[in-house]
Amino acid sequence: MRVFVTGATGFVTGAVVRLLLARGDVVSALVRDPSRARPLGGAEIVPGDLSDYEALRRGMSGADAVIHGAAMYEIGVRGARRRAMFDANVRGTERVLSLARDLAIPRVVYISTIAIFGNTHGRVVDETYVRTDQTYTSYYEETKLRAHEIAARLAERGLPVVMVQPGQVYGPGDSSGFGDLLRQFARGWLPLVPFPDLGLNMTFVDDIASGVLLALDRGAPGRAFIMGGDIVRSRDVFATLARVLRRSPPRFSVPYALLEAASLVRPDLREVISSAKGVTFWATDARARAELGYAPRSLEAGLRQTYARR
Repeated sequence: MRVFVTGATGFVTGAVVRLLLARGDVVSALVRDPSRARPLGGAEIVPGDLSDYEALRRGMSGADAVIHGAAMYEIGVRGARRRAMFDANVRGTERVLSLARDLAIPRVVYISTIAIFGNTHGRVVDETYVRTDQTYTSYYEETKLRAHEIAARLAERGLPVVMVQPGQVYGPGDSSGFGDLLRQFARGWLPLVPFPDLGLNMTFVDDIASGVLLALDRGAPGRAFIMGGDIVRSRDVFATLARVLRRSPPRFSVPYALLEAASLVRPDLREVISSAKGVTFWATDARARAELGYAPRSLEAGLRQTYARR
């Protein structure tokens, strides 16, 4: 199979590319900065970004499938960064998926997120959930919801797209803000845990990558699949990591009042707080398990693989 991939140098989609190459698929990868493409050995590199229509057309021409994973992920964006996020996440998705429809690509996978559900307020929702709250926890959430809606509309118009919705991704090489907190704790540099009540669906990066391939091979067009793992609170993640590292779990957390005071000086913290304080991003992956054979590892196994001393 010849597969065109966007976002191939990213954390999740990079793992997808490695799995595709390992099973013998031919991969062409859209890469904005070719100097970052070294880990993609074996892939055909297509220089360009999501605004480069000709690069997209060149990469998709002759493809049997498209996996669109490129996105801008950041919490606390302002000004020009918000405009850049909208261009990448919304306009970029519309450009990629519309071109895939125009070129009659037989199989398309769009990598969305469970964040599109917003704050589930303690509920564990599924793919049929329709949010009524238009208060977004972050601009990232808003742009990814709009992108997901574009994918769903194009699916109704005949695009054979399958939508994959990962939970909170973690694993070796994780450079996200939450990944940095885990890494600091593993190194003994995090005496206080922030956002202990934040509800997450912790999903190991290789499990998501495997799930994307399952969606590519087995997913019914127009279907969405949550790719999750353990549904927990942030405090539980750190407690599990402490057990893996054979140390005492953290006893104290950073008071929200302190973070809110700090946001007066650092306005970007306001969105960080709104996307974490009392928020749950909880959704079940039962459909993916039943229909695709998705089988993620436990949180303890994933943290052990990521952080345990060897």
